[in-house]
Amino acid sequence: MKKLILSIMALIMAFSVSAQKKVGDAVLPVSETFHGETVTLNGAGIREKLWIDLYAAGLYLNEKTSDATEILNGDKPMAIKLHIVSKLISSDKMVEAVTEGFEKSTNGNTAPIQKEIDTMLGFFKEDIKKNDVFDLVYLPAKGVVAYKNGEEKGIVKGKEFKKALFGIWLSNRPADDDLKESLLAQ
Repeated sequence: MKKLILSIMALIMAFSVSAQKKVGDAVLPVSETFHGETVTLNGAGIREKLWIDLYAAGLYLNEKTSDATEILNGDKPMAIKLHIVSKLISSDKMVEAVTEGFEKSTNGNTAPIQKEIDTMLGFFKEDIKKNDVFDLVYLPAKGVVAYKNGEEKGIVKGKEFKKALFGIWLSNRPADDDLKESLLAQ
């Protein structure tokens, strides 16, 4: 009986370990469910600047793909998870980085979605600490639902906004080329 219990416990431990992926100092789940929609980790990597790890990121899709254009133009559930791993990330720095990301992903044409961008930037204005986790989840019927540490912060509607947001990491001018490659890895 003792062997059976130990075998069951080992199986449970193995399952829980395989249901997560270690990315730098962060651990990301291999799947997530938001508003009844389940998405699976497509790829994950670290955002670095000057050899300093800033955050671990995971791209979650309902079907794995390495085609960034397909993802950006798609109208399917998807999510980006940002797990802050550096004490150097502040609210001001995050707002600045996301603003720059929108500029790059839209080739400087943010005017048509500026109201939506301003709403999204507002979700990053609270104090940000190491180990905070942001989930930016696109649900076609709702828009982009933003979460911080599991708490819903708000929704930003619009497929063009979604395209620009995910373009921060997946466009032709991503925040980090190596991170883009890692997010698209299968």
